Amino acid sequence: MVIIISIALLVIVVLVFLLIKRSPQDTQSGLLIQQQMDSLRKQVSDSLTGSTSLVNQQIASLTEQVNKQLSSVSDQLLNSQKSVGERLDNAAKVVSDVNKSIGQLSEATKRVFEVGHDIASLQEILRAPKLRGNIGEFFLGDLLSQILPPKFYELQYQFKSREKVDAIIRLGQGFVPVDSKFPLENFKKMLEIQTDKEKAQARKKFVSDVKKHIDAISSKYILPDEGTFDFALMYIPAENVYYETIVKDDNAEEDSISTYALNKKVIPVSPNTFYAYLQSIVLGLRGMKIEESAKNIMEMLSRLSGDFQKFKCEFDILGNHISNAAAKYDETSKKLDKFGDKLQSIENQETNPVKEIK
Repeated sequence: MVIIISIALLVIVVLVFLLIKRSPQDTQSGLLIQQQMDSLRKQVSDSLTGSTSLVNQQIASLTEQVNKQLSSVSDQLLNSQKSVGERLDNAAKVVSDVNKSIGQLSEATKRVFEVGHDIASLQEILRAPKLRGNIGEFFLGDLLSQILPPKFYELQYQFKSREKVDAIIRLGQGFVPVDSKFPLENFKKMLEIQTDKEKAQARKKFVSDVKKHIDAISSKYILPDEGTFDFALMYIPAENVYYETIVKDDNAEEDSISTYALNKKVIPVSPNTFYAYLQSIVLGLRGMKIEESAKNIMEMLSRLSGDFQKFKCEFDILGNHISNAAAKYDETSKKLDKFGDKLQSIENQETNPVKEIK
């Protein structure tokens, strides 16, 4: 379109130039040319007008398309911005959660260090044998209190010899002594030593300590003359010590700690195995209670049977009395009827003479 306009303008310029250069003799030709120029100018003007209108329409259409594209791009940008905002919010939340988790982890780490310090302090405390014994007695008493009623056990029971056992369990007509032992010193040495030879020597000392505890329990606390049964329990309050003492016993069968303890009538127990023993004892106590209740019921039934027999005798006597009274009543009723008949007869005799006189 621009090329056509340029050509038209160029033609007009050429015609004007030719018009100026022509002589007066060519006036008619000039008029003709002038008319042609006017016609051409009009065509060019019309063409320009049409081209301008077409260009305006195309520009309007292009503007509309551009606006639509801009609107679409704007919507996409808004959605993208919203999505990015949400992702940033989620990222901020994740970062916040991570920071919170890091804080909790730091707190947990701090607590672990505190627990480690407490464990180290506890290890220092457990170095004293007396304190170890007190802790074992505490664990023993706590376990007994959780399972048995107070009347079936007693802590720090004293024998006639003034020897005190940590606890006794009452069963029927006797009781079972229970003593807490914590052979920790040589046990720790046995675990810390690396070489097999030194470990064997440390274990030998550890076994010797355990056997001394077994001998002490057997001689001091198994006293049937004072009401104990002919066995006792040795409570070891640490599962790992019990495992090394009884379960993981590398000695020959005849020399094992468990065999030695059974020969001395001492039964080693850990917290878990002692719990199982106590549960068995609870079942036994329930059986004894049921048996005792059954005896009481039988005694009550026997008394009720005697009372029933007495009541039956008294009831039979009362029945006899009632039967005798009924017989007397019938006899008296008959006599009364006869007496009434006689009275009636006498009345009739007194009435008849009067009628005859009339």
